[in-house]
Amino acid sequence: MVSATETVNRPAVVPPGRAVELPGRGTTFIREVAGPPGAPTVVLLHGLSATGGLNWIWAFEPLGGRYRVVAIDHRGHGRGIPTRRFRLSDCADDVAALAGVLGVDTLIPVGYSMGGPIAQLLFHRHRALVRGMVLCATSRNFRGNARESGMWSLLPFMTVGMRTAPLAARRALMSRMMERRLPEFAAREWVLDELSRNDPAVMAEAAGALGRFSSHEWIGDVDVPTAVVVTQRDGMVAPHRQLRLAESIPGARVFRVDGDHSVCVTGPRVFIPALQSAVASVTALTPRPV
Repeated sequence: MVSATETVNRPAVVPPGRAVELPGRGTTFIREVAGPPGAPTVVLLHGLSATGGLNWIWAFEPLGGRYRVVAIDHRGHGRGIPTRRFRLSDCADDVAALAGVLGVDTLIPVGYSMGGPIAQLLFHRHRALVRGMVLCATSRNFRGNARESGMWSLLPFMTVGMRTAPLAARRALMSRMMERRLPEFAAREWVLDELSRNDPAVMAEAAGALGRFSSHEWIGDVDVPTAVVVTQRDGMVAPHRQLRLAESIPGARVFRVDGDHSVCVTGPRVFIPALQSAVASVTALTPRPV
């Protein structure tokens, strides 16, 4: 359930959410749009330090007209399962467990940034569940030159330091940092509320997990229709890394977006059409569920 505060402040384009118990795993949080009867299920997987509602704020309505849409808050993010040890594989297994609870036999994961590795792992660990993939602003690994490697190697030490501060203080600090960087729009207070629910220490752990992730050895085994949305002015995940991911997946189609890493929120006019085309390209090549 959502709070009364969110009911007042939540943007109309974002559906209300609800808690879902995943047997043996914990209680997570999802937002969903029912879509047309019998429509394919699209599961939206958000990026680092975002939430399902925030990352996909502009995607619910456009996708909901053609698909059943489900967005999950990952562990340690938003209202997702609380955790003290973040692992991308746990997030992938959470999605598989959620599918079982919702009675979904097959789905199309749509992963943005950190959500990309989670989608890849979902395929790798639960092949029968995945009928196609859409990977946005993401890569098959997140280490590269000396500067990038050095940045990722420092994150585990940041985790230790951040855990020593009280949770309320950590959340307040993140809210102040993000408040200066968010664009001015009507739902600003709701955005800050979404961000304040993240545990900054888990964010650092998640970043460390991204730095250790690599699908290099098995990404070529992907045998489902796949689309890769490339953010061409991305300073977080270099476009050439995104293109290399697409080249590693047999038959993957590329959809280019003239935007940076935050374009999913700040540039819906360019991002959403590319996202819609990418999802449509995947569903066109997959058999409809029985």
